[in-house]
Amino acid sequence: MSWISKNYEKAALGAAVLAAVGLAYAGWNKLNSVEEEFGSVPGGARTDDPSVKNGDAVATAKSSFQVKREWNKGDDAARPVDLFTGVALFVNKNDPGNPVDLIKGADVHPPIPNSWWIENRIDPGFGDSPQRDEDGDGFSNLEEFLAKTNPNNASEYPALITKLTFVGEESVQWVLRPGYPSEDGSFTFTYAEGRAQNRVGAASPVPPGGLFFEDGVGKGRFKLLGSEMRRVMKEAIQAEVPETIVRIEDQKPNKKGIIYEIPASFPARDQARYLRADRTAVLSLEALGLAGQEFKVEENTAFSLPPGGEEKSYKVTVVAPEQVTIEFTAADGKVETHVIPRGAMGPAAP
Repeated sequence: MSWISKNYEKAALGAAVLAAVGLAYAGWNKLNSVEEEFGSVPGGARTDDPSVKNGDAVATAKSSFQVKREWNKGDDAARPVDLFTGVALFVNKNDPGNPVDLIKGADVHPPIPNSWWIENRIDPGFGDSPQRDEDGDGFSNLEEFLAKTNPNNASEYPALITKLTFVGEESVQWVLRPGYPSEDGSFTFTYAEGRAQNRVGAASPVPPGGLFFEDGVGKGRFKLLGSEMRRVMKEAIQAEVPETIVRIEDQKPNKKGIIYEIPASFPARDQARYLRADRTAVLSLEALGLAGQEFKVEENTAFSLPPGGEEKSYKVTVVAPEQVTIEFTAADGKVETHVIPRGAMGPAAP
């Protein structure tokens, strides 16, 4: 039999004594920490006040939540002052001790009034603030102000023609030469467009009212209206001579209805006199993130801005090497005509 079995009562009593000593120490240690946390009197001094120091502040803070509080806009000599969003003040570089007052002071960026910057929440503190573009639509703050559009909304902007740039022109030259007439008024034709050529031979001449050519370059482009005999002054001999003038109507969509009057079988040396061109304007829209992206519009063709839209309010009427003429139909139906020089943008915003 073991010692513990024989002396069970003694062992139990010893364990109880050890447990009591441990609990007493833990209590004493906790008392010291409470004194530190709650501001108890250090050094073992006794106090009969069981309250926590500054504990009454909790009740005071809690009761303050029940008080109705209202924020009223401040007033400075009849001038309302927003308590949450202040009016920015700027230092006058010519008088650092006197800040610029956007409400009472002079306009910092004429012709834009100071109130415009405040209403649109745009910083006027930069020297180039009028030239900056807040919404990234390609139009400056000054242009948006003049056009009365929202400078913070990229979907609202001035007339796009003001940002239309004439990059240059492309042209294809062509010449049409009628032959001699048949007894019924039919004609043969030769046609050259760049390096491509086409012809209607004597085996199947074009009758008055007929379309030509049947295929190839210039297919179906021309219509023979007829011919007439006229007396024409010849500079070489300083005399009038009879000459057959052939009348031809262009059927190309952007030139439909244009009538050319060409002498029958004119000499090859005079070909340059009857040389014509199909011209195309190369344009770009320097706005709406499309800057530098070129697009092409043929002469006498309507188009939209931005390119590819359904509403074709613009039309290229004349294309020349150094300028392009654009017609613009406004929402009120008024038609405006603008000439844009090569390398330049459209008219300034109104």
